[in-house]
Amino acid sequence: MMHVAKMIDHSLLRPELTTADIHRGCDIAARRAVASVCVRPSDAGLARTALAGTGVLVGSVAGFPHGDTLTAVKAAETRALVDAGADEIDMVLHIGRLRDGDAAYVRDDIAAVVAAAQGRTVKVILENAYLADEQKVAACRLAEEAGAHFVKTSTGFAPGGATLADIQLMRASVSPHIEIKAAGGVRTLDTLLTLHEAGATRFGATATEAILDELAARERGERPTQAPAATSGGY
Repeated sequence: MMHVAKMIDHSLLRPELTTADIHRGCDIAARRAVASVCVRPSDAGLARTALAGTGVLVGSVAGFPHGDTLTAVKAAETRALVDAGADEIDMVLHIGRLRDGDAAYVRDDIAAVVAAAQGRTVKVILENAYLADEQKVAACRLAEEAGAHFVKTSTGFAPGGATLADIQLMRASVSPHIEIKAAGGVRTLDTLLTLHEAGATRFGATATEAILDELAARERGERPTQAPAATSGGY
């Protein structure tokens, strides 16, 4: 079976997490050899130190979770994250401006973060729960025009998360070299595999261990276990 762990960005974004929680999350990420951790901006340096030599990338967020900070602030936040050792930036586009139809604002906002990231991977969070399909398509196209590397469904903090229909729509709305990240509600192996088949290549998850334990059980030929209970807030 495919290397599922390398498609997971282990999420450590909930506001109540302590420094000890971040250390534990980085330990999980290292032991499970996932693609990355995605931490709050103030935790980027801590994660960089904790994950040194593990091969796990450090990701963080800009304009999170609402996307409505000034473009200059998003860019400054991105530069500070680069200085702290972040490899990837998940930014939230300006949802309200997208809904206004202000394409130039949305494009320039994303482009400023891409420039500040200095070649590092930028994933643009659309927050699909608040968008009509035509707005999702527009957001995907603007993100590509602005030089982003991924489009992403959700922050995990809005009323809805990743759906199969959205992954299919997003995949059809960008060029093949632009990747898709699913986040929000990816808590089971079956959900991950279904969304991967539709075109998602990265997944934001807090249920990382449950997903990978289920994968290991299936590879051993064991019966599926009960899906983990949903958690509120975050992926």
